[in-house]
Amino acid sequence: MTADPAGKVNMSDLHPLDKVRAEELAGRLRGVYAEVGKVIVGQREMIEGLLLGLMTGGHILLEGVPGLAKTLAVSTLARTVHTGFRRIQFTPDLLPADVTGTTIYNRETGGFSVKKGPVFSNIILADEINRAPAKVQSALLEAMQERQVTIGGETFRLPDPFLVLATQNPIEQEGTYPLPEAQVDRFLLKLRVGYPTREDERAILERMAGREVPEVSPVLEPEGLSEIRAAVNAVFIDEKIKSYVLDIVFASRDPEAAGLKLAPLIAWGASPRATLALTQLARARALLRGRAFVVPEDVKAVGHDALRHRILVTYEAEAENMTSDDIVTTLLDSIAVP
Repeated sequence: MTADPAGKVNMSDLHPLDKVRAEELAGRLRGVYAEVGKVIVGQREMIEGLLLGLMTGGHILLEGVPGLAKTLAVSTLARTVHTGFRRIQFTPDLLPADVTGTTIYNRETGGFSVKKGPVFSNIILADEINRAPAKVQSALLEAMQERQVTIGGETFRLPDPFLVLATQNPIEQEGTYPLPEAQVDRFLLKLRVGYPTREDERAILERMAGREVPEVSPVLEPEGLSEIRAAVNAVFIDEKIKSYVLDIVFASRDPEAAGLKLAPLIAWGASPRATLALTQLARARALLRGRAFVVPEDVKAVGHDALRHRILVTYEAEAENMTSDDIVTTLLDSIAVP
């Protein structure tokens, strides 16, 4: 198997994935899950979402109130992979150069040299990303989409793998800057992190109160991660399931054509990135469960995480307390499953 200079696997080199290979790779991923589980109690959906992003190379946005272990989960996941990890604390006074880097004048040589910023790493934790102004978010946008950074007129490729895991607090509005829709759409999935159950919180109390955070060991090498990502692309998806994905996305754009009374509630439907996101995430979920093929349940399971940030609701929907999650639920319940 070969890769182009950007680190993308050449699709012509992919071979169909068999059941034995799928189960073997799923076993490796269970090892990652087990390591994360040493630190994070419960939050199964969040951990699985992080794994899906890691498997596909897609950026992830985690949203939840403070104290739900979002930052801890990201940093723990990063420690299970033997790659570089940098945390960037986003604040209102942050500058683009603080993220991407800048040029520095050298008196001795009379020229300028490039000092690369913290974005030049493999896994980036963008903590409280919505606290940074628009110009900082624009700088990060190029890195997320193009996998490259321009400093002083010179373009530098980012290392492979490169993954941005961002967190934001939905309840605090003072000193925050809403993320541009163009940037939100570049996150492969948006995870909503909720409170743990009573049993999980008791386990957190027993495990963490007054004790040090357990050590986590790297269990996945970069080569192994590349192998898993190539396997995700090789997971079989039937034409009927591809049509099912298209039906869901197109119904968000033209609900009336799908026989749904959602048109007054949807300002903008899902973008073509949603089609790609649903397909890749469904493939990754199938592999995570040791399957070499996608079933409709895979698509439904990743539907909310892939679509909630790509469907914009109208003022009428807000007046009726309808959220994008409610819209996605209606779509998934209404579109016929093959």
